[in-house]
Amino acid sequence: MTHTARDTLQRVFGFDDFRGGQGAVVERVIAGRSTAAIFATGAGKSLCYQLPALHLPHLTLVVSPLLALMHDQLAFLQRHGISAASLDSTQDRDTSRDIMERARQGELKILMVSVERLKNERFRHFLRRVDISLLVIDEAHCISEWGHNFRPDYLKLPDYQREFGIPQALLLTATATPAVIGDMREKFAIAESDVITTGFYRSNLELLVEPVPAERRVQALTEWLSAPPTDTPSGNDAPDDPVFDANAPTIVYVTLQQTAESVANALAGAGFAARAYHAGLDAETREAIQQGFMAGDIPCIVATIAFGMGIDKGDIRRVIHYDLPKSIENYSQEIGRAGRDGKRARCLTLAGRDGLRVLENFVYGDTPERQGIRHVLEEIAAAGRQPDRQWPVLLNTLSKESNVRLLALKTLLVRLEMLGVIAPRFAFLAEYRLRYVEASETLIQRFEGERADFVRLIVDNIPVARTWGTVDFDRLFRAGEAAGIDASRARVITALEYFQEKGWVVLEGKRMTDVFEVREPDADIETLTDTLTAEGDTFERREIERLAAMLQLFESETCLSRRLAEYFGDDRLSTSSAPQGCGHCSVCYGRIARLPPPPPQPAPSDSALAAMLNPFIARHREQQGIAPSDKRMAHFLCGLPMPVFTPLKARSLDGFASLEQYAYPQVRQWTAAFAEL
Repeated sequence: MTHTARDTLQRVFGFDDFRGGQGAVVERVIAGRSTAAIFATGAGKSLCYQLPALHLPHLTLVVSPLLALMHDQLAFLQRHGISAASLDSTQDRDTSRDIMERARQGELKILMVSVERLKNERFRHFLRRVDISLLVIDEAHCISEWGHNFRPDYLKLPDYQREFGIPQALLLTATATPAVIGDMREKFAIAESDVITTGFYRSNLELLVEPVPAERRVQALTEWLSAPPTDTPSGNDAPDDPVFDANAPTIVYVTLQQTAESVANALAGAGFAARAYHAGLDAETREAIQQGFMAGDIPCIVATIAFGMGIDKGDIRRVIHYDLPKSIENYSQEIGRAGRDGKRARCLTLAGRDGLRVLENFVYGDTPERQGIRHVLEEIAAAGRQPDRQWPVLLNTLSKESNVRLLALKTLLVRLEMLGVIAPRFAFLAEYRLRYVEASETLIQRFEGERADFVRLIVDNIPVARTWGTVDFDRLFRAGEAAGIDASRARVITALEYFQEKGWVVLEGKRMTDVFEVREPDADIETLTDTLTAEGDTFERREIERLAAMLQLFESETCLSRRLAEYFGDDRLSTSSAPQGCGHCSVCYGRIARLPPPPPQPAPSDSALAAMLNPFIARHREQQGIAPSDKRMAHFLCGLPMPVFTPLKARSLDGFASLEQYAYPQVRQWTAAFAEL
């Protein structure tokens, strides 16, 4: 480690020394090597790019999946006097323009964006005019199909690195199995010696699995928060231990929004200062609750997984899973928010198998229908018959037309890219409009010669209705051809952005369109449909197996800390593996968990099934011209969303979600038999 980096650590960040693998990562990044940092939650991943950014000559571009992550990290950087900014959808045009101008002038060291912004045509124009030293990918496990939170847009990041000439990348994540790490290394050409893993074992976390049947869970939670048991052989059960304080900072994780509300209300009724936090609340309310928790005014949050990403609160003493987490990776992330100050913290799982059906049904709900996949392939084939073989895609429109949910559709398109059927060419905003800040004639007079003619062409061919004018690129191109002036789309956009930068116009855009080239116009649609349907089924099985692995962890007969660390490959990848027996988990305390099964669900009678389904079938026939497939009927009964349900107003029918507590495969068998009647 260079003396200069240590000086920066002390002078700027106020730390005496690096923690864990921070020093090894910083050293590699400053030396110009692409690196992956696999650090446990709370182990200080962010410093691994924040410090090197001050030593690299140009901009550090950080891609982060969540707005909350960006805001928290940005606040930290600004407190330490580091020139950093983020671009997000909440900002007005003037703010975004000012940030990009500062980056162009070299005034920013760090710029944070979402991965979706990299698809924005205007932002990509901007990046081509900026020197970038380092691409940082936060939550980098999202790049891997083997990961627990795969995001298709992340697969394009290696291409973006090449496109913008960024010499190196830094990948950051807290939850990567060996398979995911291998995938990350391959995609970014990272040497094995440049993967730094600190290990997932946390000696200060007490992992407890004490499952309780659903009907008794609220009472058990209230009792545990009021008087947590002290009969554990951990040797540090002092009366003043903060984990026994009823008002100690606590997060209770649940699966559904309505559960968050009901549990928070029950706790409030029992005298706890608890609040619900979930995506159904408006942004202002969520922000106020989060700030109240951070400040210590709200000691207990009952939250869906919408809460916690990027939360840097060191004194969280308890993390409780009222419902099952979505995966071992999610469990690891969520308990990792406890005890970041190094002091003792307790992580309790109360959940039983009753929540498994909901989680499994989420998985089944994302798998597209076979006919939806075929619809997408037929559109590609039609585009392949055009002379330019270009296929413009408005994702929301295609999702509605194919009845494939948005995330599944993005995944499907990425798979088609990987199979060589289509290739991404560019993305653009389908619609632009402008408003003149100064008179259009004054704008023209600012230029001379051919440029003045070009600007006049723009002004004459963007008619303004009252205040705003809509840009018609085809009209401009034709007018340019007639006048012998280059009025290509790229040149027009460059000019309009320049006008906006100068404050002469206000420019707005909407309706992102992705344009693909059809590489295999003669692909066998039937065979490809079968292949992609089978891949979807395989992914579905893998996600169900991931849930089964989580249950096996909670019912483990060996040390929970050790089992968790082994899942992430600690025994092979880390220098700080967990001990064989941690001495501070429920298994080490001699309490092996057996998760209670869900209550039995009686099969509905044929007449009951008909009463639930017939109104839906009738409405589907009326609007779609055909009866719904057995899969659509199963989705309807289990309350799983489909794009087609919106125009059908399926949620307004009494049968919707009437079997949401049932296992989806069982419901699918019933609807398949019903469809044959």
